[in-house]
Amino acid sequence: MRVRIRDGDKAAFGQLFDECSKSVYNHAFRLTGNWSTAEDVTALTFLEAWRLRGRIDVEGGSLRPWLLGIATNVVRNQRRAARRHDDALARLPPGEQVPDFADEVVGRIDDAERLATVRRAYGRLRRQEQDVFALCVWAGLDYAQAAEALGIPVGTVRSRLSRARRKLANFGEPPPGTRQVEGDRGPEEMKEVR
Repeated sequence: MRVRIRDGDKAAFGQLFDECSKSVYNHAFRLTGNWSTAEDVTALTFLEAWRLRGRIDVEGGSLRPWLLGIATNVVRNQRRAARRHDDALARLPPGEQVPDFADEVVGRIDDAERLATVRRAYGRLRRQEQDVFALCVWAGLDYAQAAEALGIPVGTVRSRLSRARRKLANFGEPPPGTRQVEGDRGPEEMKEVR
């Protein structure tokens, strides 16, 4: 069998695989402690054995010890490669942490919803209240500056801003007297109409 394998007889090598693959696999598992890695080591062992078949001595017994020696070297080479890989990664500068884009998307959705709510509330104000609110709250002008910008007295700015704030605070609650749905009057509203 040694001569046949040495000469490249595929059938003889297949027979060697059938006889020794379980033993090589078990040896690889004991060395690595990982089923998947042991499978890789077994495959690499037989590939290496095929490549090195010309070195087989013609005289001798089982080729199992030869295969186990190859498997031991394959595991050693894999460990060395893994150490080199880990060392190379350790030398790299740490990467910047990439924020989760999902948080940003959720934030944008929340911001868009809040802005839509604010725009609806702002749209319910009278134009003069909108002007005062925009200048004093959003632009940060004081009462005198807003009065100058609009050409109105400071007291008017104060009263309009006060009304705007009160209306915005009540946004979401229907203003008094507007709870009635068209065509659906309750008993109290019917009394008032008569």
